Amino acid sequence: MTSFIGKIAIVTGASTGVGEGIAQELFSRGATVIITARHQQEIQQTARRIDPSLQRVIPLVTDIRQPDSVKQMVEQTLSRCGALHYLVNNAGITGPHNVSLCQYEFDDWCDVIETDLGGTFLAMKYGLPAIVNSGGGAVVNLSSSNGIVGIAGIAPYTAAKHGVLGLTRAAALEFADKGVRINAIGPGYVDTPRMQQLSEDVQQWMANSQPMKRMATREEVAKTVAFLLSDDSSFTTGAFYAVDGGYTAQ
Repeated sequence: MTSFIGKIAIVTGASTGVGEGIAQELFSRGATVIITARHQQEIQQTARRIDPSLQRVIPLVTDIRQPDSVKQMVEQTLSRCGALHYLVNNAGITGPHNVSLCQYEFDDWCDVIETDLGGTFLAMKYGLPAIVNSGGGAVVNLSSSNGIVGIAGIAPYTAAKHGVLGLTRAAALEFADKGVRINAIGPGYVDTPRMQQLSEDVQQWMANSQPMKRMATREEVAKTVAFLLSDDSSFTTGAFYAVDGGYTAQ
């Protein structure tokens, strides 16, 4: 296991689900992890679950859609920790499901695009200079298996996750000679607390849609993120790693 002792990481959208799993993995490897979300109570509870002392898991309330909020996220990280080495852009929403493109409300479109794509842009806009000034590091953006295929009924999410992949590749080229590697991963269905609230039939359908006939665990996604942040992937940038049990290989 690669050690992240002495490293400072931000994980957005980390109050539950995949983001919480990533924060737990980086913490277990020794990193100091700033976790962000929009709701204070939830993010505080998550921080205490991972690190009851709150010494190496620091909750910050952040609205990833708002430039000033994201700028403050980075500034507070630098003020409290003195550096930023890793950034994981996990915050995202799917928006309404099973809605045709022509029936999709424009406000719902904007909410998904501003959160999933705009939030990733803003976090890199303010985070990348901080990583460069800290001596370099890495970024992992959460796209989706939906980032390279289409799914009817969630057009904004599909567009946003394709956009995250394009943004990742453009940023990777811009920062390839500046000591920052930028990659994206594409999870399929992941067994999270939110998924576990769905009916058994829906959960089984999701599992069976992936050739390995199960959902990913949060730990499997988190370990892929950790690999891409670590020096074990030191010559990898601008890449897309599918973590989908073979879904996009079909």
